[in-house]
Amino acid sequence: MKSIKKSALAIIVNTTLFSTVAGTSFATHAAEDESAQKNNQLEVIQVTARKRVENAQEVPVAVSALQGDSLDAYSSAGMDIRFMNAKIPSLAIESSYGRTFPRFYVRGLGNTDFDLNASQPVSLVVDDIVQENAILKGFPVFDVERVEVLRGPQGTLFGRNTPAGLVKFDSVKPSQEFEGFSSVSYGTDSAIDFRGAVGGGLTDNLSARVSVLWQDKDNFIDNRAPNYEQNDALGGYTDRAARIQFLYEKDDFSALLNYHVRNMDGTPIPFRANAIKSGTNDLVDDFDYNVVYHDAAEREKQSVDAQGLSLKVEYDFNDLTLTSISGWESAEVSSRGDVDGGYGAVFLDNYEGPGDIPYPSESESVMPDHNQYTQELRLSSNFDGAFNYQTGLFYFDESVTIENYSYDTLTGGALNGYVNQHQDTKAWALFGSVDYAVSDALKLTAGLRYSDDEKEFDAVRKIVADECTENLMQCQTDITRSTDVSDDHVSWDISAAYKLNDDVNLYARVANTFRAPSIQGRITFSDEVTTADSETVTSYEAGIKSDVLDGRGRVNATVFYYSMNDQQLTAVGGNANTTSLLNADKTTGYGFELDTQWVLTDELNATFNLSYNNTELKDDDITIPVPVRDTLHITDTVIDGNAVIDGNSLPNAPEWISNLTLRYTKDLAEGTFYAYTDVSYRSEVNFFLYEAVEFEGKPLTEVGLRTGYTWQSNDNEYEVAAFARNLFNEQVAIGAIDFNNNTAMVNEERYVGVEFKVDFF
Repeated sequence: MKSIKKSALAIIVNTTLFSTVAGTSFATHAAEDESAQKNNQLEVIQVTARKRVENAQEVPVAVSALQGDSLDAYSSAGMDIRFMNAKIPSLAIESSYGRTFPRFYVRGLGNTDFDLNASQPVSLVVDDIVQENAILKGFPVFDVERVEVLRGPQGTLFGRNTPAGLVKFDSVKPSQEFEGFSSVSYGTDSAIDFRGAVGGGLTDNLSARVSVLWQDKDNFIDNRAPNYEQNDALGGYTDRAARIQFLYEKDDFSALLNYHVRNMDGTPIPFRANAIKSGTNDLVDDFDYNVVYHDAAEREKQSVDAQGLSLKVEYDFNDLTLTSISGWESAEVSSRGDVDGGYGAVFLDNYEGPGDIPYPSESESVMPDHNQYTQELRLSSNFDGAFNYQTGLFYFDESVTIENYSYDTLTGGALNGYVNQHQDTKAWALFGSVDYAVSDALKLTAGLRYSDDEKEFDAVRKIVADECTENLMQCQTDITRSTDVSDDHVSWDISAAYKLNDDVNLYARVANTFRAPSIQGRITFSDEVTTADSETVTSYEAGIKSDVLDGRGRVNATVFYYSMNDQQLTAVGGNANTTSLLNADKTTGYGFELDTQWVLTDELNATFNLSYNNTELKDDDITIPVPVRDTLHITDTVIDGNAVIDGNSLPNAPEWISNLTLRYTKDLAEGTFYAYTDVSYRSEVNFFLYEAVEFEGKPLTEVGLRTGYTWQSNDNEYEVAAFARNLFNEQVAIGAIDFNNNTAMVNEERYVGVEFKVDFF
């Protein structure tokens, strides 16, 4: 760790000396405008971080953006939303489900809970609609204009579950101009990625755009468990998604209708029994990504069906804009996996492994019913003077049903456990924000939001017998549990932006918000529903946003500190396949974010970003259950099977995240040759709240490469490209299952492919 810090510090010093200004709160990562490139100038990036279109360099918020060439390159190879992991300062993403249920972490704050009912402190907003349930957050990324990541509390304008920040996606909108694209790629393991869009004016006032995605990959992971051998048993998927939008514009009125749908069938991320070498955090010597040893592989499956509809209506009258945003989202999911990651069990006479499997574990999580309704009504001023404001109200209503099943693998997957959970959530809020220009140089912003939140929950666990498995809800009741939680909170923020000169802007911000109370009712193997009170956070940050070298460089920096009270934590696993909620007395975090972008020559551009996050739990009384076995070396103090976690860092919270990109272009014949490379790095992470040698994920560096040729013919632009993700095939454990054995989840192997794309106008 010392060597890593020294190297990172050297980079910072060198960058600072080179630029004469150190800084970021904005990671541009954006495609440069062609005319700007030719004049060695960076383009002005527009963002909507404060629900207005603004110059990112003038917004007093730590906001990062991905768009254009960087977004295209990162999402190559049929990647799901996890492609953003470690591509933006202080942002990490992981999942124990695979292509569904992504979990976001910003500045170290996130949630490791794998229940379909879990809440997260990082919100996802897609086309102005909050995606609350984690299954909604896994919607594929395609035909997207821009991705914004807002770091730090965003509770004033964006709501209750944003103490860490939010990720915001904006799809390409319809326009009167006829245009579109079509692309297809083919790569490792017969993977195909097709995406396309077409749009234009239907009448003088009505335009439309249709976007589609189809991703397919064959199963490629072989099962080598004795008596269960099967080639190409796992790893594949078919993911289909579409979006259709209609935009009506006339005079000062506009209405945007958005319908989107997704269907995915595949297999979950494979769990690998005892893949972590005892006494180390290395993978075992004979690890092979393309092989598993499962006795339930033939039953492993995962499917998602999701759809949504939104309507955004805006009316401009004089100096005011009235905005109404109505949304409906629905999702169904089923995911069944061999959780122990092996075959057999130690108590069997013919036990084999691999390694010690204390007992078999096979389970399935199903969400058969889910509906989310949201409504926002907002009034915004557009005054020419020093004063402007936004005010509005927001309503949220979600109903979700979850079914958890357990199976007896040793009897061929017979059902032996069932829990039905149901939760209704209702929340509403009033909010307002005021901007005031004290002078041409100094601008102040203050925001306030009142939120009211309540949840009603019940769970039923059934006795499972042969005569009642066809209709589980008719079975004799074993356990019934119900609870409800509620809270209200006033979120606020105050910020100041000072224009030092035409090229340098300074800002400072203080913000407070909360995450609403949570309920954990996964009682398949436990008797109690647990709850967590609201967590509240107050964050302090200051930053500089600067254009340097006559507009050929952009160097931005943020420093921050936050203190969180009653942080909601999830004790996952331990001595049983259970999860439980608890509140930590206090959590602190501090660090910095650095981002630079350079036009080095007419042909060479570069970006570099770096973030440091230090997090610490502070609670003398907090302990959690942990596994006790010879193959696991826990470094925390353990008392009566419980680990003392006071002073630990948060799980899945890397101290260091860094990303470097280089793009070279050269006019060649009648077109342009380009080569693009990116290097992302994240330092080691703890997989759980407690610390163990085996469950400290090793640092991960992944390299991407994309090279191609573009040319124009008639009204079309064509592109052929070859690309690779994880170029050097670095393999490390990125997650674990702790209650049974040293089971690991491993990052995806090297992927190479080719792509053809046509843009038409």
